[in-house]
Amino acid sequence: MTTLLTQLDSVLGELADEVRRSLVQVSVGQSGSGSGVVISEDGLIVTNAHVVSGNRHSGRASLAQDLIVKLPNGSETIARLLAKDDEQDVVILQVKKSEKALPTLVPLKMGDSKALRAGQWVMAMGHPWGVPGVAVAGIVIGAGPDLPESPGTGKEWIAVDLGLRPGHSGGPLVNHQGKLVGINTMMAGLEVGLAVPSNVIEEILAGVMADSPADSEPVSKSE
Repeated sequence: MTTLLTQLDSVLGELADEVRRSLVQVSVGQSGSGSGVVISEDGLIVTNAHVVSGNRHSGRASLAQDLIVKLPNGSETIARLLAKDDEQDVVILQVKKSEKALPTLVPLKMGDSKALRAGQWVMAMGHPWGVPGVAVAGIVIGAGPDLPESPGTGKEWIAVDLGLRPGHSGGPLVNHQGKLVGINTMMAGLEVGLAVPSNVIEEILAGVMADSPADSEPVSKSE
């Protein structure tokens, strides 16, 4: 039993270290910060809309200025907002590729959130209260639309038995393979965390790539 636990500790530690390579911190002026995850070598980053807006319940489609992304190596760079979907609480950012000091970015591989089943293990990572790279693990409660604990109707969610804290928002939810299956969003009850599924993120990203050239104005969709 001791050997098995030692092996498990080693595997989970290595998995967390791998995910941290793609984990960033997103700050908006002096209004606070959240987490984000690199999803492409070209500098695309996903986070929550409420991280860049300050209040996910405001219903505003305001586009925050002075978006600063702190990269895994500790360096900071300015990010451009490509798209903001308040309904799904998702934002797509682009870090400035003109930055000569920009390190090589390590994107997190996308997983299939539709393949998640109740009872499967997942790990959420972020920067709660500014503490870098914190990992919490739990079990999937359910995935899909209209979960009992979820807000709104008709939206896709992943409900997980774990505690998300301020600063976890926008960070990655990964499966046992270290693949992105969701974006941490909020707590919906006692030790019930909710995440936006990766399949929803991929749909938003596909729309951005199809409708928004790199030099165009940000795409914004509000409730």
